[in-house]
Amino acid sequence: MSEQSIGTRCVQAGYTPGDGEPRQIPIVQSTTFKYATSEHMGQLFDLEAEGYFYTRLQNPTNDAVAAKICALEGGAAAMLTSSGQAANFFALFNICEAGSHVVASSAIYGGTYNLIAHTMAKMGVESTFVSPTCTPEELAAAFRPNTRAVFGETIANPALDVLDIERFAKAAHAHGVPLIVDNTFPTPVFCRPIEWGADIVTHSTTKYMDGHGVGVGGAIVDSGNFDWMAHADKFPGLTTPDESYHGIVYAEKFGQAGAFITKATSQLMRDLGSIQSPQNAFYLNMGLESLHVRMPRHFANGLAVAEYLAGSDKVTSVRFPHLAGDPYHELAQKYLPEGGSGVVSFELAGGRAAAEKFMAALRLAAIETHVADARTCCLHPASATHRQMNDEELVAAGISPAMVRFSCGLEDSADLIADIEQALAAI
Repeated sequence: MSEQSIGTRCVQAGYTPGDGEPRQIPIVQSTTFKYATSEHMGQLFDLEAEGYFYTRLQNPTNDAVAAKICALEGGAAAMLTSSGQAANFFALFNICEAGSHVVASSAIYGGTYNLIAHTMAKMGVESTFVSPTCTPEELAAAFRPNTRAVFGETIANPALDVLDIERFAKAAHAHGVPLIVDNTFPTPVFCRPIEWGADIVTHSTTKYMDGHGVGVGGAIVDSGNFDWMAHADKFPGLTTPDESYHGIVYAEKFGQAGAFITKATSQLMRDLGSIQSPQNAFYLNMGLESLHVRMPRHFANGLAVAEYLAGSDKVTSVRFPHLAGDPYHELAQKYLPEGGSGVVSFELAGGRAAAEKFMAALRLAAIETHVADARTCCLHPASATHRQMNDEELVAAGISPAMVRFSCGLEDSADLIADIEQALAAI
């Protein structure tokens, strides 16, 4: 499948029915699976045999959809989670523990910033945030002897900064740790971070991959490229015996390509239980089948809206990486030559009050705590997704009180612009 086009993989990867089997991925809506002997069940619990015994760990429907996402990203192994937040937490906590340290881009989704800066801090995992435009020297200075991962977003939500994946990967690898990249906004249709040096890729599948606001979900894809045994002292969870599984050493038993996802499944999913439901996985697959068709339309609408906003005297700034003059235009041309997303961030003259009036006047675009949907939606991040941040943290994340995040759906761009025009007139 990896040699086929991205469009073919969107439609075909992950599941191939046999003779007389269902053409669509079956929804295995069962919590448990029956076995003839306790010995067979014991082999599954010892990770000595392949199979299913409890959907909290694995389910055939979920595995088929995870395999499709893995093929799209060009990875070695993948898993689904209950949300994008769970995916990012699992990806980090799978290699971190109390006493660990994470280096992260400051321009990331507010919920992820809160997860790393505050919630994981309560678990003993420290963090240092750096600007995505930091110098190589500033990036190198952020590392500590206990650093275990570097984290960033391909296109930051909602600041729309573009991560210099190669530069961050080079720094991570120079310090013997993996780079984890959240690729939610561009999706593998527009960017495959593994090809640029990322080791682990995460997604909020709730967004473009689902594309219709049907089911919350997340995914983790491991490239299989990071050599855990070469840095065994940094990652004991993968390179030393796991006594909860009879002394298995994941990196030895499952190899470089299978260790990370196997550990995340058998340990974290077992103990924390953030599984995606088979029903939601089914919905997700339906969205994936049209992802390659939808993404160019989202992007085209985003570019049209960004260009219109750039010409308005009521707009003080517009952020869209592919807009001429955008500070990340050059990086967008490098990493996202065919497009990025349909999300436009802009600031209105008049600050917070103007932003609130603008959104209240919209007729076609809906105010939602959502993004990357077939239907256009709009949000004021400072009072919603990023409201847990103080002013200093907002500035570091590229957010201002006047910023509006406008997620262009699949409607006609002329209608979106007309809606924006009348809303601007109401300010």
